[in-house]
Amino acid sequence: MTFQGVLFFPVTPFGADGGVDESLLAAHVTKGVDAGAGAVFAGCGTGEFHALSGDEMEAVARVAVKSAAGRTPVYAGAGGPLPVAIEQVRRLARTGVGGVLLLPPYLVGGTQPGVVDYVRQVAAATDLPVVFYQRANAVLTPDAAAEVARIPTVIGIKDGVGNLELMHRIVLAVRRAAGPDFQFFNGLPTAEMTVPAYRGVGVPLYSSAVFAFAPEIALGFHRAITTGDHELRDELLDRFYAPLVALRDERPGYPVALIKAGVRLRGLDVGGVRAPLTDPLPEHVDRLAELLEEGLKVVQA
Repeated sequence: MTFQGVLFFPVTPFGADGGVDESLLAAHVTKGVDAGAGAVFAGCGTGEFHALSGDEMEAVARVAVKSAAGRTPVYAGAGGPLPVAIEQVRRLARTGVGGVLLLPPYLVGGTQPGVVDYVRQVAAATDLPVVFYQRANAVLTPDAAAEVARIPTVIGIKDGVGNLELMHRIVLAVRRAAGPDFQFFNGLPTAEMTVPAYRGVGVPLYSSAVFAFAPEIALGFHRAITTGDHELRDELLDRFYAPLVALRDERPGYPVALIKAGVRLRGLDVGGVRAPLTDPLPEHVDRLAELLEEGLKVVQA
């Protein structure tokens, strides 16, 4: 599996009864695929993986696969305690997803051999391709990353740490161990802000939370990056992405809650976020609406 384009991380809509609204999720995923998503990653960070039950996660994956209708790859999230992650990947295999984004184990920090073994045991429980998401309590050294890359079904590493020097060494070590086809992803919140730097160390792919509510802006930025349009790139970074990051940093949980608010601003009532996250303050939603208008002006000019 070789990924290209903008990677779409849909939100998970909740209805009035608090449960997953599958019809809204289908509409959300379909809209993103129609807009030109390079892949769909359902029920992951932006999709509130932390707040979904096993049944809900399976339903989210199944709806995403059906909505994408084979037009783009669909991956789904798994992670947490080892037995839970193993159960999740086995359930996901029944949904038709093309692979798994494996999030860190729950809470505890293990040794490097322990983290590698976590990935190995989860990967052994399924034939699905696995992308490992390193962040929080599961950060790899270059040697450990090379071991992970040698696991036959592990096809990529997504970085949520932001240490470019470490990531550069990981890329070099993995290229030696696994060859040129292994894939790397920039998975920082509002990843567009660091895309130029990550591309410099050999990480061209990135997740775009903005795509969930403003695919026009996300695609415009991607076009600017891939064609060398530095003027458009810098204008979007200055007038939209940098102010969005400042707003995102106002409160914990905003990397998810603001994105969900953005989807609502674009006309799809996907509900609020689940605890322990909280919805954005009204004044912050107003600022988001202003930023959205500004970003759309830039790409439409």
